[in-house]
Amino acid sequence: MTNQAAAELIARSNRLGADPKNTNYAGGNTSAKGTETDPVTGEPVELLWVKGSGGDLGTLTEQGLAVLRLDRMRSLVNVYPGVDREDEMVAAFDYCLHGKGGAAPSIDTAMHGLVDAAHVDHLHPDSGIAIATAADGEELTGKIFGDGAGGQRVVWVPWRRPGFQLGLDIAEIKRANPQAIGCILGGHGITAWGDTSEEAERNSLWIIDTAAAYIAEHGASEPFGSVVEGYEPLDPAERRAKAAALAATIRGVASHDKPMVGHFTDADVVLDFLASERAPELAALGTSCPDHFLRTKVKPMLLDLPAGASIEESVARLHELHEAYRADYQAYYDAHADASSPAIRGADPLIVLVPGVGMFSYGANKQTARVAGEFYVNAINVMRGAEALSTYTPISDAEKFRIEYWALEEAKLQRMPTPKTHQGRIAFVTGAASGIGKAIATRLAAEGACVVVADLDLEKAQAAAAELGGTDVAIGVAANVADASGVQAAIDATLLAFGGIDLVVNNAGLSLSKPLLETTEADWDLQHDVMAKGSFLVSKAAAKALIEQQMGGDVIYISSKNSVFAGPNNIAYSATKADQAHQVRLLAVELGEHGVRVNGINPDGVVRGSGIFAAGWGANRAATYGVKEEDLGQYYANRTILKREVVPENVADAVYVLTGPELSRTTGLHIPVDSGVAAAFLR
Repeated sequence: MTNQAAAELIARSNRLGADPKNTNYAGGNTSAKGTETDPVTGEPVELLWVKGSGGDLGTLTEQGLAVLRLDRMRSLVNVYPGVDREDEMVAAFDYCLHGKGGAAPSIDTAMHGLVDAAHVDHLHPDSGIAIATAADGEELTGKIFGDGAGGQRVVWVPWRRPGFQLGLDIAEIKRANPQAIGCILGGHGITAWGDTSEEAERNSLWIIDTAAAYIAEHGASEPFGSVVEGYEPLDPAERRAKAAALAATIRGVASHDKPMVGHFTDADVVLDFLASERAPELAALGTSCPDHFLRTKVKPMLLDLPAGASIEESVARLHELHEAYRADYQAYYDAHADASSPAIRGADPLIVLVPGVGMFSYGANKQTARVAGEFYVNAINVMRGAEALSTYTPISDAEKFRIEYWALEEAKLQRMPTPKTHQGRIAFVTGAASGIGKAIATRLAAEGACVVVADLDLEKAQAAAAELGGTDVAIGVAANVADASGVQAAIDATLLAFGGIDLVVNNAGLSLSKPLLETTEADWDLQHDVMAKGSFLVSKAAAKALIEQQMGGDVIYISSKNSVFAGPNNIAYSATKADQAHQVRLLAVELGEHGVRVNGINPDGVVRGSGIFAAGWGANRAATYGVKEEDLGQYYANRTILKREVVPENVADAVYVLTGPELSRTTGLHIPVDSGVAAAFLR
């Protein structure tokens, strides 16, 4: 049963974390102190519940809390070795834990435990960080939060890296300023407290809202300067078309050191910033709040061309800027690293800004990429607020480096689970709303890929995608693979949703089972349009992006046993499957120089869950073989060497293997998934 203090803490945290004006995703932490009965002694024991390391306030649950004995945690003051060794105190928190389970204590635990208040909030609101990063932030804090009688309701704390000493500092501020309800942490955020959960929340919101109101009332109307002619936002359709055209290039830039997934936004706040005269100057200063630059890197890469610049000119300049960015980041690392520093984690940008178009953000997965973009929007808001009142002055590069390459941050990264085989890969699967395609999409998503479910029926595609998870995992798009413009639109949607494309599965298909004399020209054209032509169009559209990314990739054709086996009453279907099979060989040769592998899979007898069989093909094949339609799966199984029925998941397994790390040197291969049909053996 949840303790009342802990229950109030969770509810307060969820409310605060649900509103982005209060704090960013996974940013900040909250705590409560209360009493429980010690199960060993039966005596009351005072406890501290605090949001654990890596959690998110908006979605915090009881399992996300670290629970510590308050007496033991406060006794650590007696053994604190000083600021030069304060990192050792994080491990010491483990000796203060109470009970089993729960989250690991974060670096900010000392702030919550040492401050003499029952409830404490530490948050990263844009309005608060704007004051915290202003050149005269201390003076502004006095003006904004003074009580008019010489006392300060909110006290300024000079920048200090989070840790035990910062907790001691804030505890002393609370003791020395009994009228205070919180503080502004220079370069960082805010901390507030209260005797009750309601009071702490009220104080936090008062600080946030008071800062925002002061900026609105007293701030300059155009802190970013005037709009630069030619850098204004393009029309929505034009800017999204340009974003799609640049997406593969920019993803390649962001993935030079390791593959990244992308996110694109053309929100007004971003476009307005990029159209302003001061955008280059302010972007170069980088972000300040540790939560921000740990996700965004210390600064973004800004394309210094007007919105109307051509794609060719933009691509060339992006590559030039990338070289300069990498050199600059290496210089930053070299200037501040010492023998104890972790190795450089990559010199590519995580935020790329394109005037008139929008912002591309990157991360190891879609959620991380999306959140990085959200954090840079926070940074824009912070810069606007700081410049409206003063001069935006983030913490120094030396201090940023101390955070970015902090031993504790490195240890947190090392504790991350091993990535799944397809994490960071973006898959585009045609005909994926049902049958084999859906099984493939499901398997790839389970292995960590971002998946685009492409299908002729948009509603079914979106429903199938929703089954795989939220939009950070999968989206559904409409795709008539026989229509070049429709195919390109679907590929563009993929590029905008996830930043790029790595893995294409040509699965869309249909079949009409007829003998030669009954096969019409329309029958022939329909099947060739969907499978032969459709695969060609999808591969062509995807290959352009694959080549531009310079990251390699995979193209998989779901062909058929019929591509090599001459079955009866099947001229149109089998001929188009043979066409697909040869496309595999041709494209393997052509795309190999770009690191793109092209392979095929030849299934047979996939009856259960198959859209083709459900659409009449099954009845036709059953009649051809003289069996009942419900017995067709077993009929196919009985004629195989293994006597085992083939199901969609078996084909999905083959896609997984072909596109995983184990067959990285394999291209131009066809894998039979037919339980063994000797007449279809490849030779």
